[in-house]
Amino acid sequence: MKMMMFCLVSGVALATTAYAGDDEMKHGSGQAELQMMDADHDGSVSASEHAAGAKKMFAMMDKDGDGIVTAEEMEAAHKDMPTAHQDARTSDASGKPTKPMDDSADKSAAAKIKMIDTDQDGTISAAEHEAGARKMFDTMDKDHNGKLSAAELQAGHDKMMRTAEDQ
Repeated sequence: MKMMMFCLVSGVALATTAYAGDDEMKHGSGQAELQMMDADHDGSVSASEHAAGAKKMFAMMDKDGDGIVTAEEMEAAHKDMPTAHQDARTSDASGKPTKPMDDSADKSAAAKIKMIDTDQDGTISAAEHEAGARKMFDTMDKDHNGKLSAAELQAGHDKMMRTAEDQ
């Protein structure tokens, strides 16, 4: 379960930070994600906004549009994200980069897929991805109010980093 959450948070982080830009990343990934997914601009991410972000990420990875993401598609999508592996970093209070945000970059796409591939066919279906994103949202929603604050999103990233360091 820890690894599944790590992979899912990592995937959402990659997808959103790739489009967030360096300036937003300097202020923390939680705030950048909030800005990317907060469609109604209420300062939080609802379950439906989170699901829409996850769906967008899945569509971005599913290059051939067949409803299945293969390891090759995942690797290609992550390589297409300019900030995903090079510029995305966690930062201290002053905005100074401290370390790469995505320690999962060394983990193969096949290994990431295996963590959320419930039918064990070596790919991720849209349904598997959606279910994983729903579990991730529920895990990060610590106050159970049905919305994620920037702090909850940041805590999810912090937990991802601690999990990655434990691996």
